[in-house]
Parts: sequence; structure tokens; C-alpha cells
Amino acid sequence: MPGEKLLWSGRPAQGFLLTSRDFLLVPFSLLWGGFAIFWEITAISTEAPVFTKLWGIPFVLMGLYITAGRFFVDAAVRARTEYVLTDRRVIIRRSGLFRHLSTNQLELLPSISLEEGGRGRGTIKFGVPSNRRKSGWTPGLADEPQLLGIDNARQVYSLLEKARSECRSR
Repeated sequence: MPGEKLLWSGRPAQGFLLTSRDFLLVPFSLLWGGFAIFWEITAISTEAPVFTKLWGIPFVLMGLYITAGRFFVDAAVRARTEYVLTDRRVIIRRSGLFRHLSTNQLELLPSISLEEGGRGRGTIKFGVPSNRRKSGWTPGLADEPQLLGIDNARQVYSLLEKARSECRSR
């Protein structure tokens, strides 16, 4: 926008990414997938009705997704995501199959939180999550605006807080 200044731009962490939620999701997905595969193998190897054999297929597919596929989908989504911080807005742009554009005015952000990890990498979240139906399994598709797995997260957080306070004082 006219008069707007770029303060920072970046991308989320690339490749395989584990989040704190994965400490619960990985064991659950292994149990789910293991049971679904056991069910399907048992149904196929016995004289079970056709319906019973078909019943397990969606559960096996879901088990494969939550065990491994979600990491590939998340990496692909993050590879097509860009972040921009200006003196007025936070812009999150996602291209590709899950195309999305989020523009958040700094003075209207209800809250900002920083989750720091190792080596200066972290996630900055804006506001209170409203709907976690996608974000639990695929962090790159989270409904809440966030700068996921960025380098120098504390520095970006400081830039954001400073720009936010300047916006509110105008």
C-alpha cells in the first residue's frame, strides 16, 4: 500500500517439521494405522463378508495419511508459503492447491505469542485459535494466522511488537 514500509519477509521452515503436538499425534497415528492395517489384513485373509473387507479401506487410508502423508502435505504447503511484515500489516500468502491470502492489520491483532525452539527458530501466533480442525494434523494449514517455524523468531517478534505499538500510537 502507499507509504507502507517492508520490515521483514521470510518463509516457514522447509522440509520435515515436528511440532510439540506430534508427541501425542505420532503415537496415536501409529496405533490407528496399525489397528486399521491389522483389521484389513484379518478381514481379507478370512471368509469375512465383502462389506467388512471394504469397511476397513477408508480407515487404512486415513491411517496412512495421519502416520506419514500429513508430513508430506505439510512440507508441500510450507514450501509454497511466504510471510511479509510491514509497518502496518502481517501478510501470509500461500499458493498452490491450498491457496490462501491472509492480511492482518497490526493494530487489530488481539494478541501475539512466540513459541521458541532451538537455534533461534520459532513460531509467532496471532490471536486465539478459532478452529483447529486442520491445524492439528497439518500445521501449515492452520486456520489461525501464524508465522510457522521462522528463523530469528525473537528478532521478528520484536520487530512486530515495535511496529504494533507504533501503529496503535498513531
